[in-house]
Amino acid sequence: MSAETPPDRAPELRTIAMPADTNASGDIFGGWLLAQMDLAGGSYAIQAARGRVATVGIEAMSFHPPVLVGDLVSCYCSVHRRGRTSLGVHVETWVRRRVPMDDGEGEEAAHIKVTEGVFTFVALNEAGSKRLLPASAVDG
Repeated sequence: MSAETPPDRAPELRTIAMPADTNASGDIFGGWLLAQMDLAGGSYAIQAARGRVATVGIEAMSFHPPVLVGDLVSCYCSVHRRGRTSLGVHVETWVRRRVPMDDGEGEEAAHIKVTEGVFTFVALNEAGSKRLLPASAVDG
């Protein structure tokens, strides 16, 4: 397991991985996890952009250990880059998983980073056209 720890801030999204979200191998389907990250990044971008946004790209996506049924999935967001009309949001996804204790006497919680990526969102006006980000759109 990683010596890293989750970011020291509230997650943008938290949910539990359920059996309905598994692939043929019994692990949580990568598409489900990607959707959770997009929801988290979008929510964060809406706050930072002070209004409507749309996902226009995903880059630098990397998957680490699989997500298992019952894992508590948390997505943490931060600004990766800011343009005139777009915002790159770094989404880091961690799980809290119950694992056996070394002495075999019960379980403990382990925090494991399972994936991360940069999602790009463009700010939109009411008509759905690009708009400038407000000057304060630095960190949601």
